[in-house]
Amino acid sequence: MLGEYRIVGRRASEIAASIERAVGSGELEPGRVLPPMRELATELGVNPNTVAAAYRTLRERGVIETAGRRGSRVRPRPASTARGSIRVDAPPGVRDLGEGNPDLALLPPLHEALAAAARRYAQEPGLYGRAPLDPEFARLARAAMDADGVPAGPLAATSGSLDAIERVLAAHLRPGDAVAVEDPGWGSLLDLVTALGLRPLPVALDDDGPLPGEVERALGAGARAIVVTDRAQNPTGAVLSRRRADELRAVLARFPRTLLIEDDHGHAIVDQSLHPLAGPTDNWVFVRSAAKAYGPDLRVAVLTGDSVTIDRVQGRLGLGPGWVSRLLQHTVAHLWASGAIDPGVVARSYGERRDALIGALAGRGVEARGRSGMNVWVPVQDETGAVARLLHAGWAVAPGARFRMSSPPGVRLTVSGLSAADIEPLADAVASAVGPMPARSYG
Repeated sequence: MLGEYRIVGRRASEIAASIERAVGSGELEPGRVLPPMRELATELGVNPNTVAAAYRTLRERGVIETAGRRGSRVRPRPASTARGSIRVDAPPGVRDLGEGNPDLALLPPLHEALAAAARRYAQEPGLYGRAPLDPEFARLARAAMDADGVPAGPLAATSGSLDAIERVLAAHLRPGDAVAVEDPGWGSLLDLVTALGLRPLPVALDDDGPLPGEVERALGAGARAIVVTDRAQNPTGAVLSRRRADELRAVLARFPRTLLIEDDHGHAIVDQSLHPLAGPTDNWVFVRSAAKAYGPDLRVAVLTGDSVTIDRVQGRLGLGPGWVSRLLQHTVAHLWASGAIDPGVVARSYGERRDALIGALAGRGVEARGRSGMNVWVPVQDETGAVARLLHAGWAVAPGARFRMSSPPGVRLTVSGLSAADIEPLADAVASAVGPMPARSYG
């Protein structure tokens, strides 16, 4: 059953470690069936409960899955295989459109904000026992949410939006629970769901966001949580329209015990209005990060939500890192208060590049999507071939496999590094690499 590999160990932790090492090294490949618990217990000379505990640990870590009488097997995509590894490294002379970084020219200088935070720190050092949230940071964050119609709720700060989502999922869900996720969607989120031992249920989307029928299907199939990107969805650029938000709220109202997580990925880099979904469910959170507009190294996100969820997140933070650096909170608050960036200018800059590329591709018979944010999604028939041909033509793009579960193949192009002079040559290269595509939805 396992070929030449032998599982070893006397304790549950040792047995689990033996299997996880083999998965990580490739000796136990995805899909490999593990021995029945009693059979392995006999072979190792341990109690079957010990093997059961080892298998349970591996399920919780997302390494294996159990399918009733079919037994336990290595997950098709174990948590140790990150989607971030599905990438194309740009060799010298090749333009990199795959990393998804913002335009450095649109990020604000940080020296003044950092200096202001340092001066404040000199007057009020950050010490144990202080409140986890800086009052000015909280005030400005809440005011911006109020202006966008986000429901009132307590606030918390985390080290980026993915950290926030992880803590919220862990606060309510347990290994084996299902989570509805956008497909195609954020690769890091898909990795996170698997790593937590949760089951991702794909939800197809179009330019206006998740399709209501798909959301209802996933929730009806038992998804206990759903993660929705309000604006600048990664990788498609979808943005929730008012009508779609109304339709999704109606669906959520039929499943009030669903945990709703909203990620406003496009905050301060898009000019489309926000249409929050919060309200129909008992438990919800709304997350905003400073990364895209102010710099990826500012690992600060703010979230609001129902009091139970935020209290659980804050309580768990208190048992771990304690709080997000108030120095960083002061820095972000200064950037907000000083108007360090003009969101309208940023949105127009990304929008002009997106629209120019999409228009140039349309003129060549190539379908492309990107209503908001800094990415363009191009459906393709042969993903591997398209990526290879573009690399040969001097352009490194992100393979769609980083973002997909069951949706059709595609590639993601980040426009943040493009100039006006790049549009036509890039469109020529994409058209040559992928050829004309029939119109279709993401699902």
